[in-house]
Amino acid sequence: MASALVIHSMPWKVACPHQCICQIKPWYSPQSVYKEAPTVDCNDLLLTQLPSSLPLETQTLRLQSNLISALDQSELQSLVNLTELDLSQNSFSNIRHLRITNMPALLSLHMEENQLHHLPDSAFPGEPGLQELYLNHNRLKNISPGAFKGLEHLLRLHLNSNRLAVIDRRWFHALPQLEVLMIGGNPVDSIQDLNFKPLRSLRSLVLAGMGLRTLPERALEGLSNLESISFYDNHLTKVPKQALQKLHGLKFLDLNKNPIQLVQQGDFKDMMHLKELGLNNMEQLVSIEHSAIENLPELTKLEITNNPRLSYIHPQAFQRLSSMESLMLNSNALSALHRETVRSLPSLQEISLHTNPIRCDCLIRWVGAEVDKPVRFIEPQSTFCSEPPELKARRVKEVSFREMAESCLPLIAPGTFPPYVQVRHGENLALHCRAIAEPEPSIYWVTPKGLKLTPSTSYGRYQVLIEGTLEIIGITAEEAGFYTCVAQNMVGADTRSVTVRVDGMGKAHLISTWQRKDNLEVKDVRERYALLAWPASHNVPSARLSWLTNESIEDHHRHSTRILAGTRGFNLTRLQPGTHYRVCLHLGPNDTSCVFLRTKEIPAMAATPDLTPAVVLAALALLLLLVAKACQGGDSVCWKEQGQDPVKAHACLLPNEVKSHMALLSPKQQQQQCSNKDPSDCSTESSKTPQTLDVQGQIVQAC
Repeated sequence: MASALVIHSMPWKVACPHQCICQIKPWYSPQSVYKEAPTVDCNDLLLTQLPSSLPLETQTLRLQSNLISALDQSELQSLVNLTELDLSQNSFSNIRHLRITNMPALLSLHMEENQLHHLPDSAFPGEPGLQELYLNHNRLKNISPGAFKGLEHLLRLHLNSNRLAVIDRRWFHALPQLEVLMIGGNPVDSIQDLNFKPLRSLRSLVLAGMGLRTLPERALEGLSNLESISFYDNHLTKVPKQALQKLHGLKFLDLNKNPIQLVQQGDFKDMMHLKELGLNNMEQLVSIEHSAIENLPELTKLEITNNPRLSYIHPQAFQRLSSMESLMLNSNALSALHRETVRSLPSLQEISLHTNPIRCDCLIRWVGAEVDKPVRFIEPQSTFCSEPPELKARRVKEVSFREMAESCLPLIAPGTFPPYVQVRHGENLALHCRAIAEPEPSIYWVTPKGLKLTPSTSYGRYQVLIEGTLEIIGITAEEAGFYTCVAQNMVGADTRSVTVRVDGMGKAHLISTWQRKDNLEVKDVRERYALLAWPASHNVPSARLSWLTNESIEDHHRHSTRILAGTRGFNLTRLQPGTHYRVCLHLGPNDTSCVFLRTKEIPAMAATPDLTPAVVLAALALLLLLVAKACQGGDSVCWKEQGQDPVKAHACLLPNEVKSHMALLSPKQQQQQCSNKDPSDCSTESSKTPQTLDVQGQIVQAC
């Protein structure tokens, strides 16, 4: 193995200024040419002016971390060999106070970490040979269009970490040979079309930490020689693929630390010379979609690490990556990496999966299988199984494929979407749900009203995309509530739920009931549905859910359903408004938990249309006729129900109606019912009162 070349400083036997250090030190020119440079180091001496008696042979003068606020040409006139001047971390507030001209040997000027606010036109006159200019970490708010006039040979310009709000393309007309531009760390939230077009020689562009949210299609046009670009720590929510397509020679792309949620099909397609791609430290990234990284024949290294919500990489996410050697996927939320993903990379040599919640089941069996060309695991000692329980904490590489199941349940990672989302009225909302399993699972969504939404279908404001994303267009209060994503295959199912709240709604509208007993929870109750949930640890194939109205035995078998293994919740639909229910989760002969709930009443205005006096009279006449017939002939039943309304409700029903209505009564209410051939014998306080109908169409007195 070749060792790094270490070159030490050598003594320089000259009359050195007081407190300074004079040495012969290694030095590299801006074009990476090595030299041995006589260096005078006067850093950190609290100097307010240049020291006297500087050696005439000085090539590098270091004055970092002093108190110098002005410098005159006469102080440097004798240093004809000066190639690098470091004035960083001093007290310059005006560039005009740097009065140095006619220094043809000067190649590098360091002015970073001063207090410069403005660069006027021709800010650096008489320095035609300058190749490096460092102005980063100042307080620059304004740069005149001709500030860099006369710097035709400049190769590197550092303007990062200032206070610039715009990037003016006129700055760059004077810099035809510029190769490196660092302008990140400025509060620039947008870049205009053709902003960098004059920089035809630019090879590296750093736009990190600028607050960029989008990138226009032509923003990077003209950068035909650009090889490296960094968008680190911006606010991009999508890969700026249209703009990137203009960079035909791009080799290195950094998109780290951006709030991108999905890497989608074609985002990096046909970037023929890209060698390294970074998608790290993305708090919002949840999925790498089908063909997301496609046809990059020179890509050798792909880094997708430290993304806490990234739980899904599509089996065909990587396509035609013939040169890929290193795949870094550590420190994500991945439960598995599909064997098809690995097989699609013919040149893969190493992979990192450590610090992921790996499920050692069918999807990771390829690790222990015999293959022609094994892939080297990076940090295999830190790559553990998190599931199933019998393999937990085992090293993945030490588990044989025979110990892993041939098929496996779908799994939706807990961090796929948050448990609670708040949006503004009229906004669009996208909820991304992904699951990986063997066999491949299908995905659908259940709305707060119990509507099942499947991919490639739309209903009202809803649409579910084929990948599993639920889109709600122009959301209103009607769409607020509890949504559940279900991933299902022949082995079982998994669910994840999210509560959506729309601004302007009261919290009571969102969740009306919350009950808990043992392991079964009621999370939301409305007029015709109820949402229930239970811990994930109670997933058994024989699980069953049953529900009855007021413990009615007659309804017991009619309202029962099998629960797929892996299910964590259920949405009971088609319930009756204003009705008491008993719901039970049956996990085994001796393992049942139940809860009681009552559905909400239908609001009066929503339940009954506006009634004109004529309609009321007609309905009253018909109702009186029906009740009179019912009370005159055959056996009849009269019962009394007293609820929250202080008005007592009474009615008479024919025998063939009794069975269905008795199911709605509690045992106590059933004891209050009376059966008589003559309804006049009903022992109620209002039994002799004529039946009347109120304006809402409700029976308030009968019999």
